[in-house]
Amino acid sequence: MGLYLNPGKELFAAAVGSDIYVDKTGLIEYTNSRIGNERPLVCSSRPRRFGKTMAVKMLAAYYSKGCDSTTLFEGLKIGKCTSFQKHLNQYNVILMDIQWMYGNALEEIGQNKAAGVVSYLQTQVIGELREAYPDIVQEDDVSLPAVLANINILTKQQFVILIDEWDCLFREDKNNEALQREYINLLRGLFKGTPSAGFLKLAYITGILPIKKYGTQSALNNFWEHTMISPVQMAEYVGFTEKEVRMLCKEHKMPFKEMKRWYDGYFFKRVGHVYSPNSVIAALDSGEYGNYWTRTETYESLMTYIAMDFDGLKQKIVDMLGGQSCTIDVESFQNDMTTFNSADDVLTLLVHLGYLAYDDDAHEVFIPNEEVRSSFVRAVKNDGWNEVYRAIQASEALLRATWAMDEERVAEMIQDVHTQNTSSLIYNNEVSLGSVITLAYYSACKDYTLIRELPAGNGFADMVFLPKRKSSKPALLIELKWNKTAEGALNQIKDRKYLAALEEYTGNLLLVGINYDKKTREHQCRIEQVEWQP
Repeated sequence: MGLYLNPGKELFAAAVGSDIYVDKTGLIEYTNSRIGNERPLVCSSRPRRFGKTMAVKMLAAYYSKGCDSTTLFEGLKIGKCTSFQKHLNQYNVILMDIQWMYGNALEEIGQNKAAGVVSYLQTQVIGELREAYPDIVQEDDVSLPAVLANINILTKQQFVILIDEWDCLFREDKNNEALQREYINLLRGLFKGTPSAGFLKLAYITGILPIKKYGTQSALNNFWEHTMISPVQMAEYVGFTEKEVRMLCKEHKMPFKEMKRWYDGYFFKRVGHVYSPNSVIAALDSGEYGNYWTRTETYESLMTYIAMDFDGLKQKIVDMLGGQSCTIDVESFQNDMTTFNSADDVLTLLVHLGYLAYDDDAHEVFIPNEEVRSSFVRAVKNDGWNEVYRAIQASEALLRATWAMDEERVAEMIQDVHTQNTSSLIYNNEVSLGSVITLAYYSACKDYTLIRELPAGNGFADMVFLPKRKSSKPALLIELKWNKTAEGALNQIKDRKYLAALEEYTGNLLLVGINYDKKTREHQCRIEQVEWQP
């Protein structure tokens, strides 16, 4: 048992024995299905803190000859699968954490000698292979693919190769093309060609980015890729499913609705809603909701990307802050952090980084939840988007004016937000108005849960702000009209019986009708107070 060759089960066993553990060993059934396949190569890319390293530890504990993991796995989901015993602890495993190895390489060879990094990676693994195969691996061997091929020729043994943070060099040394090409050539030697087909039993690599493209082709186009754009069979293992989060909330006596507001937002059609594991675990562990995932990602990196001067990018960010989705083309992205040719490329990268969620059916992106939205607000504040941040700041005053039923002031403030943050191309439509209202009432998230298009009576209420459990504020039911009247908006709330949707709410309720007049380019507001009893 070594650091790189045939590691043990201890790290995964510690995770299984922790207070908060979600069984994701069903992933092993999928990787088992790739063994014996013509392409036993799996690449899983997802954001930081979404369980990539945990998956690698799990696979190492399961496949490695360096330990006996029977009792560890037999009580978990994989223990009930027909392939469980067939592959359990049956293979030579090579485990490489590229992030960790890269840091060590720079410490040993010097920060300015990145050209030696790829050689360092190979030398470290070859050293352990030399100890295991002293008659085969020679002192002057420097090519890891060649060493593995030679071992396979002489012993017929094959290897499971697990690489965590495979794309580290593309992220940490993003402008060093020579280093990246040398690294890609190493990966080609490990995963492409006739020799690798002999020594490779299974490969599973994780990263944040999909596999790098050169031109229109992937350098490793023989991998089965699972990404935040298209996770396919891996959708259940990207994060925590809603069913899993509900169970955790029940076990730890925390309200699921608040967990959903903070950390829901990613959605895959195979499994539905998906949550950030790190954030859910941190909330359960501390007993408090907060910005846990975003603390692991500095908002400065987000600032760098949203500041790029591509036509339409700023407006799309503003629209998403206002609750809209934006259509994008994800196909042109080159899977790196330097090659950007359009706003779509930037937004696609933000999907892979976890800052945006992607709807595969609609080909749209949106800000997934309140935790991530707060990162966008900090980035906007510190990147000179003064007019946008002023609108967000003004939302506190707008809320106070709404509670005071100051109709003229509410209309005036919404007018300011609309004028400052909506382009002339989309100024005159109800979707734009809805975006502006959400942006204008941004600070309401502290006291309210926003529900858009709430099914109610004979239609859908445009926006409902429901007070949180500890809030003493009135509920808000907002109806939007374009080129009609604010009085008509209030009448629609009553005529279509929208109040019937508030089944679980009792108390003070403000009905807010807002209209935008296309001809005068002015907003009108009417507010009416009722005491609601369902």
